[in-house]
Amino acid sequence: MGETRRRRGALIGLGNVAVHGHLPGWQARRDSEIVAATDASPARQAECRARLPAARWHDSVESLLAGEALDFVDICTPPSSHATLIEAALTRGLHVLCEKPLVGAPDELARLAGLACSARAVLHTVHNWHHAPLVRATDSVIRSGRIGQVREVSWQTLRTQPAAAAAGLAWRMDPAIAGGGVLTDHGWHVSYVIPRWVGEAPVAVSARLETRRHHRFAVEDTATVRLHFARATADVLLTWAADTRENRVRVTGTAGCIEIEDDTLVVTAEGREERRPCPPALSDGSQHPDWFTAVADEFLARIESGRDGASSPNLDEAAVCVAIERRARESSRRGGERLSLSALPSSPVRAGAAG
Repeated sequence: MGETRRRRGALIGLGNVAVHGHLPGWQARRDSEIVAATDASPARQAECRARLPAARWHDSVESLLAGEALDFVDICTPPSSHATLIEAALTRGLHVLCEKPLVGAPDELARLAGLACSARAVLHTVHNWHHAPLVRATDSVIRSGRIGQVREVSWQTLRTQPAAAAAGLAWRMDPAIAGGGVLTDHGWHVSYVIPRWVGEAPVAVSARLETRRHHRFAVEDTATVRLHFARATADVLLTWAADTRENRVRVTGTAGCIEIEDDTLVVTAEGREERRPCPPALSDGSQHPDWFTAVADEFLARIESGRDGASSPNLDEAAVCVAIERRARESSRRGGERLSLSALPSSPVRAGAAG
């Protein structure tokens, strides 16, 4: 039998997450190749030539989509552009991988999922934190039953400022481009990781958004969120106003608990404590190229499976993420009121399952 044809892809957006996160993963693969790229900034053409000398540069998305024979696009642009770019690619029958947050509204997600179904194309978003060694190890312990049923989760993402963007662009602080502040940027990760640990979708959310330090920002720098599940609660603190950069996580079950301390997993169960190094720390870097390979594996496996256009656990998770952010912002406007989360997928992927 001959060698399987390599999937031909294009990068839309050549900012930091594309260059330092996605591109190393694509370049290490033999089943796919990036043959073209574009970015809204013409200055990124030099980056394309340096990093992708064999790829063709296009001055616009329209030129790229019209001029290339592609199997997929990888969208690495700021959030406000995602829906339009996804629609343009799906309309041409292309598979789409897109950075988080996928979109900002439930009806927008439903429309694009329907378009993917009609086009028989895969729409997949980058839930790369599932593949962090510490998160995978936590998944494994929960799945093993060692700490019993998860009842409480405490998650803190502490940062001193937003992640840097390419060429000094400060789009994360612009609500018209980013959609929101720290809740949008970091809350998406928490919103797909924690439900998998608990084993069910949340039923309600309460939240307070505020600015503690970065008063020049037009978006919140701190979000305090409580996710209410049928059998558990999760308390989440996300901030760009901390004095240190770290993540603190504790998962408490009916028979024990798990703590993430820097790059170490600490499991307390059956009367003993086990400490297991699982580098790197969750706060180590922003692009996480080592977590991208598994994301690309999932995306390409879905294409190869022939189940393109069908519903997927990944899009179910995205629906949960969108709903949590929408209702959390509404809760904050109402002074932290508990608000229900209705019409969510009832059974998100459980710990350790494939996305």
